[in-house]
Amino acid sequence: MSENAPKGRRRKVTGTASGLQHGEQVHTSGPVGTQGAQTGRPQSPQQARPGNQGYGGTRPQQRPTGQTQSSYPFGNAAQRPSGNTMQRPSGTTSQRPAGGSTQRPSGTASQRPTGNTAQRPSGSAYQTQRPSASRPTGSGSMIPPVGGSGGNSNRGGSRSGCLLPIIAAVVLLLGGGGMLSSLFGGGSDQSVSGLLNQGIQQSQTLPVQSSSSSSQSWTDQTSSVLSGAEDPMSLLSSYLSGSSSSLSSVLGGSWLSNSSNAALSGSGGVHTDSTRLNTSVAAGSREKYTQLLGNGRDVVTIMVYMCGTDLESRSGMATRDIQEMLKASFDDHVQLILYTGGCSRWANNSISSSVNQIWQVKDGHFQNLVRDDGSKAMTNPSTLSSFIQYGRKNFPANRYMLIFWDHGSGSVAGYGYDEKYSSGGSMTLAGISTALKNGGVQFDAIGFDACLMATVENALMLSEYADYMIASEETEPGVGWYYTNWLSALGQNPSMTTLELGKQIADDFVAACQQQARGQDTTLSVVDLAEVSHTVPGPLAAFSRSVTSLVKEKEYKTVSDARTLSREFAPSSKVDQVDLVDFALKMENQEGKALAEAARSAVKYNRSGSMTNAYGLSVFFPYRKLSNVDKAVNTYKQIGMDDSFSEAIRAFASVQVSGQAATGGYTSMPSIFSSGMPSVFSSGTSSSSSSSGSGDLISGLLSSFLGGDMSSMSGLGGTLDFFSGRVLSDAETIEYVQNHHLSASDFVFDAMEDGSYTLSLLPEQWALVHSIDQNVFYDDGQGYMDLGLDNVYEFENGRMVAVNDGAWMSIGNQIVSYYRLTTDTDGDQWRTTGYVPALLNDMQCQLLIVFDNEHEDGEIVGARFDYTQGETETVAKNLLPLEAGDKLQFLCDYYTYDNQYQASYTMGEPLIYSDEVKVGAMYLPDKSKALTTYRFTDLYDQVYWSQILPAV
Repeated sequence: MSENAPKGRRRKVTGTASGLQHGEQVHTSGPVGTQGAQTGRPQSPQQARPGNQGYGGTRPQQRPTGQTQSSYPFGNAAQRPSGNTMQRPSGTTSQRPAGGSTQRPSGTASQRPTGNTAQRPSGSAYQTQRPSASRPTGSGSMIPPVGGSGGNSNRGGSRSGCLLPIIAAVVLLLGGGGMLSSLFGGGSDQSVSGLLNQGIQQSQTLPVQSSSSSSQSWTDQTSSVLSGAEDPMSLLSSYLSGSSSSLSSVLGGSWLSNSSNAALSGSGGVHTDSTRLNTSVAAGSREKYTQLLGNGRDVVTIMVYMCGTDLESRSGMATRDIQEMLKASFDDHVQLILYTGGCSRWANNSISSSVNQIWQVKDGHFQNLVRDDGSKAMTNPSTLSSFIQYGRKNFPANRYMLIFWDHGSGSVAGYGYDEKYSSGGSMTLAGISTALKNGGVQFDAIGFDACLMATVENALMLSEYADYMIASEETEPGVGWYYTNWLSALGQNPSMTTLELGKQIADDFVAACQQQARGQDTTLSVVDLAEVSHTVPGPLAAFSRSVTSLVKEKEYKTVSDARTLSREFAPSSKVDQVDLVDFALKMENQEGKALAEAARSAVKYNRSGSMTNAYGLSVFFPYRKLSNVDKAVNTYKQIGMDDSFSEAIRAFASVQVSGQAATGGYTSMPSIFSSGMPSVFSSGTSSSSSSSGSGDLISGLLSSFLGGDMSSMSGLGGTLDFFSGRVLSDAETIEYVQNHHLSASDFVFDAMEDGSYTLSLLPEQWALVHSIDQNVFYDDGQGYMDLGLDNVYEFENGRMVAVNDGAWMSIGNQIVSYYRLTTDTDGDQWRTTGYVPALLNDMQCQLLIVFDNEHEDGEIVGARFDYTQGETETVAKNLLPLEAGDKLQFLCDYYTYDNQYQASYTMGEPLIYSDEVKVGAMYLPDKSKALTTYRFTDLYDQVYWSQILPAV
């Protein structure tokens, strides 16, 4: 068992922190950490404290005035930040410790994950350890809350009888904390009148302003879902329309997306980064819409649909890309036009934030073509259609290219967030299809300088309108595409093939990201849409039917294991997109192999940086956020996809939601404060009173759930329509879940004579566990500071050994809160990514931390800024490097002794970033105040918590 079990990350402790207390309150509308609110821990009488009398009052804060912005012209400021902004401090790479207080006795448990951890287990389904996903960090300090006052939610009254576990189960049905998915964005609504220069001549080189910081905050609103819910159905309705921030409501579901991205069986992760261009085309594929004239005679019109949104208003990203375009060299054979809008404030003196406009980049100048195209939402398909029609009429060409510039979220949410029309939502795949159809142009290529748009669903839809798709499976770093080189190359040879052009775009993108966003995985692929439409639908339908058959044959676990082990993209955002090839191969059936072969052939070029198992096309497959299933099914109907895939995801989701309901859903940690709960030193006692594991209880809970009328629940809008697509009868579902379930009582550590704590499960129980995470809280004398989650644990002789040595992660010799996001392995190579909530120059952000073979102690690779108020489901491209002189202030969530999230606070002293700032680990000031627990996630994405373990 221990050979197949995941091995936790090893910390090398450098000393003891001098102190650990929270500081100033940060105004957010919810927790800044991923778990939101940690529902109760086992009773620890010696740690009980009276209530927080007089503590936690909010301080009035002032909105920061922002940093002074320096002006610079388009023409000479287009360079990316110089390389020295991303230089790493020398000596940060540390050797694996040969010993030390954090090491367990000798054995394989101290090793990093090896290749065999990626194998499909004979007795374990979680051996590649699903890491934890990020939560958005909310608004910055000194910024008044928007729509909330700190995120505290009042709980509703208690429920009697067996209704409470049913209610708690329903709270978790659609992906745990998925309704608080990570949403990037926001944006300032300040006036930009001072930036506009209405007198600029059309051919003038435009002055712009640097926008390295923003005065706008991004908060993550939360609300109580239990208040006023009198029955499971109304509770579920409340859950779907809101979110929760109290300890007792959130942790029953998986806040973190625990994505383990280990590899094809037996060999570790597979690198898919390619330097070879596949120019073959499958026989029978349609002729390309665009026929090149050759010999430099081609004329190409490039239409950039640039919805500036908060990417521009906060960081000037659109302006920087325009600068890159202005630096390119091309003649009249390349006609580059831009449609601008969707932004409350542009970081230059020319583009209007009041109305949409059309511009041309020509001869190094930015020329205005349409001064006022009205104020229209750029997520409205008709706005895009009009721009396409304008381009075709005014810039005729024999080849056309369209680039979507903004946020993206793939198959379900689609493209775009217009911060001026946030209530308008995004442009779904169906909306994009409508826009392209009405636009009346068949494109040579359609590109997405946006996140997560390289999905098979998007490709199948686009095949009617274009020959090639250029898009990313993963989120894009803030630097986005690099435009100068490929535009110049096209200018030199307007007859270069689209495949060669796509390769240049991908290579430039990865090169820029490697220089400026080294810590973020980058992907970009070039997909032949003519081939996709010919070769993929048949294998996809056959594969879909095989998935449905497996679920019907009571092999849900086979599908769940494959889904969990597959490469997942943007796990913290719970978009539920996995690599199509990786998922198909991990199903280990003939249908999966055939689908993988067809998909790989259709991807003609693929760059994936350091990411493994990213083959160029992803697919939506539910697991984290089941409320998206019906949205996906509706989209599939509108874009004409075969029904077989919809049937497969509905069948899978119906068993998952049943498994969550039947296991009680009430699997969050029992309260440390409630009376009658076991001591931390007790063993063999359930840490949850509602999931005893008895067949009668499971049968009763699930029967109650299955007996509900899902289609008629008020307020849900058909959100559970997928449940009607279940392929197992009620009796079969109950039988399956009874034979495939875990109980909170399974996860109780035994105290050993040497002071350690160990956990033993049967092989068949380990086979149901998908991930393990350590959580540490620190008692500062007034409440609990949440220090986050990390993959720190070991296995010895088939037993899990808790690591509760009182050490935690530090930056600059200060203890920080840290939340693991992903862990990847590729043979002996490994990589773990997580984040630390912080203020960067007074703006709230997540500091991305990477641990790998070269940086075992970790390094800071950049910062990203997140959304906030539920403005959009799309995901932002925004990883920015830190620069010397940046001010950092670390943040943590704080919980009262009565089990409630109180607020988020600063911790430690402000830190000025430099190359000397190191990531490491230190002992907490008082080990006796450290509370350690472990979180286990099962095959239904249900979570269970161990008892509290004292530091030893």
